[in-house]
Amino acid sequence: MNISTEEKLKERIKELTCLYEISSYMANSNLDNLQPTLQAICKSLKKAVQFPEDVSVELIVENYNLHEGRATDGKVNMLAKINAFKTSIGAISIGYSKAKYTTNSFLNEERQLLETIGLEIGKLFERKQITEREIRTKQQVERADRLSILGEITAGIAHELNTPLANILGYAELVKEQTQDNNTIVKDLDKIINSAIYSREVVKKLMFFSCEMPQHKTKTNIVPVVAEAIKLLKPNFSKKQLSCFLQTQTDNVFYKVDTIQLTQVVFNIVMNAIYFSPEKGKIEVKLYEDNNNIYIDISDEGEGIESAKSELVFNPFYSTKDVGEGTGLGLSVVHGIMQSHQGSITHQPNHPKGTIFKLVFPK
Repeated sequence: MNISTEEKLKERIKELTCLYEISSYMANSNLDNLQPTLQAICKSLKKAVQFPEDVSVELIVENYNLHEGRATDGKVNMLAKINAFKTSIGAISIGYSKAKYTTNSFLNEERQLLETIGLEIGKLFERKQITEREIRTKQQVERADRLSILGEITAGIAHELNTPLANILGYAELVKEQTQDNNTIVKDLDKIINSAIYSREVVKKLMFFSCEMPQHKTKTNIVPVVAEAIKLLKPNFSKKQLSCFLQTQTDNVFYKVDTIQLTQVVFNIVMNAIYFSPEKGKIEVKLYEDNNNIYIDISDEGEGIESAKSELVFNPFYSTKDVGEGTGLGLSVVHGIMQSHQGSITHQPNHPKGTIFKLVFPK
């Protein structure tokens, strides 16, 4: 196709205008919502080609699928890949109807323009990924700082509370022995003793959270440890007529672990599962391993965890239970114990409803 010098000049101006516009769009883009920017790029590219009234521009990148111009089934097209950090994330193409155009209808300069735009879109998504990583890193650092400060505070509180709680418990039991004949006083003292014991358990959780509890790791068969932790909650299952099933790959799974802390982990998660499970519901505990890890999956049939609260559930003192039903320390303690064992804890939706907590212990 022969093009006059004047027409060539007009095409170059259109291409340069397109690149200028696209550069401006990208500089002012909202990285949280790239749809308007990408749509504007497609419109600008449509105007920059030789036959804008007949062209079809298509952009597919990550979750975006945009189209500008005439849609046609049979067409000749030219495509440029879009890469971010050397990974393919999509493509941008221009095309014409086969009935009217051929592959010779594209100019070499248009191919260069398309490839340049593909590179620029790739850089835009690289910038988006870098920004998202920086935000995640900042959030992780801030959370680690908060937890570190909170750990120091709670350790101090726990130590300060231990002595007066021991005194309350000791003197209450002493008075109880001396007033066995007075049922009213004995009942009141039982309330004091039970409240003191409950408070002592909260202090223990504070000390677990602040890593003040010494660990005694020994290589042991963890199958009976998990089974015993579940057995401790048998009365709680009965109250709501819940079924709890323990599935193990084998009867022997050996791991170097603090058995008391492992019991605490399983106990806390299963206790949560009981609280959120409907009556006559089912709780499943699966214990299995591969060459690299040991896994414990604990699933329930409750209402599940809202996505907005997904990251909050491991924060100390955060609780979705009714007032007075929980301290908000259970899962944060579990999280701390898992970290001290170089393991991890995550959660995901159970199907058709509920939540699965997944514990991973590395070998």
